[in-house]
Amino acid sequence: MEWTISERFVKPRANGVTMVMDKGLGIQAFEDLLSLAAPYIDFIKLGFGTLALTPEKIASKKIALAKKYNVAIYPGGTFFEIAYLEKKVNPYFQWLQQFGFEWIEISNGVVDYLPDERNLLIRDAIDKKFQVITEIGKKQAGSKTEQHMLIDQFTADRKAGASFVIIEGRETGEDIGIYNKQGEVDITYVKEVLRTIDNSKCIWETPKKGQQVKMIELCGTDVNLGNIAPADILSVESLRQGLRADTLLQKRNPS
Repeated sequence: MEWTISERFVKPRANGVTMVMDKGLGIQAFEDLLSLAAPYIDFIKLGFGTLALTPEKIASKKIALAKKYNVAIYPGGTFFEIAYLEKKVNPYFQWLQQFGFEWIEISNGVVDYLPDERNLLIRDAIDKKFQVITEIGKKQAGSKTEQHMLIDQFTADRKAGASFVIIEGRETGEDIGIYNKQGEVDITYVKEVLRTIDNSKCIWETPKKGQQVKMIELCGTDVNLGNIAPADILSVESLRQGLRADTLLQKRNPS
């Protein structure tokens, strides 16, 4: 017997995307991940500044494999912030182009940009033929972007040309952004934001299973989820398709 799930969109998906965080997979583990689960992975983020520590030969192989399996790959936004602080944004763009990256993340987890400067950075990256993902939110524990500020920044980033906007949750998913110290979702906050933004262009960082379940409950199975651990990709897709107890009834009785 073969199960076929027809509801999920075929890649490239406009929404319902899943972003996996690679914090240092070896090339064999990377290829194993793609051979097993590439249909369910839309983006792979090379976390933080790990690209700088990865042998160039290995990084190039990862990029080639991602393209082979139709998965977008890009370095974490922290790396962009380092380039910004060192006044090396243009060399950074050139370096990524030489590698063959087509996507780039522009974040403000540590640094601060004036609104006009952030817009210019996004547009400059687009002019360099990158597709841009931005990220909203600080990385300091306890930080939380006010709703109106998140909505305004989301709107400005999209207007500047960002394809997707990530809502910061870090790889811990605790005491930051929409999460309290126990990693629980601030439901009121999320519902308020959802009234205004185009959620199909928002990626919620949800490293924990409970967060993934809650965001599917709030937004539906085609919510965009990020910072998924490689080992959890089939788990997340199972949640989307109602193949786990947590979402089985929601998928089959959406009303």
